[in-house]
Amino acid sequence: MNQQLQTKLKTLPRTPGVYFHKSASGEIIYVGKAAVLKNRVRQYFQDSRGRDNKTMALVAEIADTDWIETESEVDALFLESEMVKRYMPRYNVLLRDDKSQMYVRIDMKSEWPTVSFTRNPADDGAEYVGPFYNGFALKKALRYLRRIFPYLTRQRRPGQSKLDEDLGLSPRLSDGPAAYKANLRKLISYIKGNRKAIAAELEHDMKTAAGLHDFERAADLRNKLRAMQELQRRVCFGDKEFLDISKDKALADLAKLLGLKGIPARIEGYDISHMSGRHVVASMVVFTNGASDRAEYRKFKVSEKNDDTGNMYQAIFRRLSERHLKSWGRPDLLLIDGGKGQLAAAIRARDERGVTVPIVSIAKREEELLVHKTGSQIDTAFIEQMRSQPRSYIAIHEDGDVYVVNLHPGQRNAGSHSKNLRASMEQTRNERPTADENILATTDIVKLFQRIRDESHRFAVSYHTALKRQQQTKNQLEEIPGIGPKTRAKLLKKFGSFRNVVSATEDDLAPVIGQSRAQIVHKYIAAQRTNN
Repeated sequence: MNQQLQTKLKTLPRTPGVYFHKSASGEIIYVGKAAVLKNRVRQYFQDSRGRDNKTMALVAEIADTDWIETESEVDALFLESEMVKRYMPRYNVLLRDDKSQMYVRIDMKSEWPTVSFTRNPADDGAEYVGPFYNGFALKKALRYLRRIFPYLTRQRRPGQSKLDEDLGLSPRLSDGPAAYKANLRKLISYIKGNRKAIAAELEHDMKTAAGLHDFERAADLRNKLRAMQELQRRVCFGDKEFLDISKDKALADLAKLLGLKGIPARIEGYDISHMSGRHVVASMVVFTNGASDRAEYRKFKVSEKNDDTGNMYQAIFRRLSERHLKSWGRPDLLLIDGGKGQLAAAIRARDERGVTVPIVSIAKREEELLVHKTGSQIDTAFIEQMRSQPRSYIAIHEDGDVYVVNLHPGQRNAGSHSKNLRASMEQTRNERPTADENILATTDIVKLFQRIRDESHRFAVSYHTALKRQQQTKNQLEEIPGIGPKTRAKLLKKFGSFRNVVSATEDDLAPVIGQSRAQIVHKYIAAQRTNN
């Protein structure tokens, strides 16, 4: 351990957080979490006979360590998972499998919603919170929270035992579903990090109840406040609200590269997915403070045509409407998945809305960053400076009115969406400039961009697939104009299937749905046969 690192370790705090071990070249080689940073990080440098070969190799390569403090262990848990997925450190082998992610699922659209866990979130309208890598810690935290915000783990059934209700772990049936859903909204808010707001609200309600001499309710709220205070000392939930983004090297380097006025706290990524112009969708993923913010994701249905540039224009034009800017917030940077055409379409949509927001794109084939000289609304001074550097491993050339910035020269032919994310970084490490050369190291920016691009692609494909499956299972009777759900139900109940309805005569249909509707159905079926 070098003297500089030894001095730095003395400043480690006694708080939860995430730490980053780095090699001599500055590459992040391991990301970990800790309940007490001071204790956990220093353990790596203490003599221990029980150390395995991987840990010994890791410690031998550590030249520097950085860290980010968090409010709780679960904050650290989520932040660790996000940083591992972004930087893909060589020594984090055990955390590279996406199957290990776990989400909290709450089906708020049900009359009596349940709280459950899943590793495969779906576009089913339910609320998903996550991801988390440590399922044991996640379930333990939800057990503690259940004492404060009672919830159901399975649907209510007649005659079901009321033991959980008597113990205060399930909602009281007599309070009704509206009160239960209001309680669940507080639970979701708490999980997302709004602890102070929830505590203030409970304290206000407690004082109000006491003022109205409703002492039973005041005592119940008092017990919830005490349970929340106890929860702080055990395991507590949070998200990204305590992340100090000034310590995130990727965001700081990105702001420098693009000449942004400040750290881009909200980055939005966009992609288009379709199959030959059918079931065309656009995805919007949001990264808040450098970490994915799934609750802010949005999806759009766009025109049914094989026109990626036109569809990208529609998505950005709708996103930057006054209503959406007010309700969703204003982005600090837009990242478009596509080439010059998609970038130009996004810029045109933004300009027509009269909004000021930087826009860049990442080309699919070689994963090069495209920056419009004037339309991207960024200061290109640093990019132009990099072009004049005699020894810069940022390769920049001009393509008309666009700067094409290759942040990873030497890693070519990136056809798949994740190739460079997992590719060897040996050339980048070997050619990394020294600190006094004033040349920006871009490995962290590359991985941040790839993480956003991969997530926008995944979200778009998942929505497109959901629509395609929905169409495949769609009842063909729904396509008949003037035939509503009750009429369709009568036909299926009588004839059993659409095939039997097709083979029925008008006289067979009339007793079931009436003469006029029978004529409509029969004419439609006859027209379909003629067309086919």
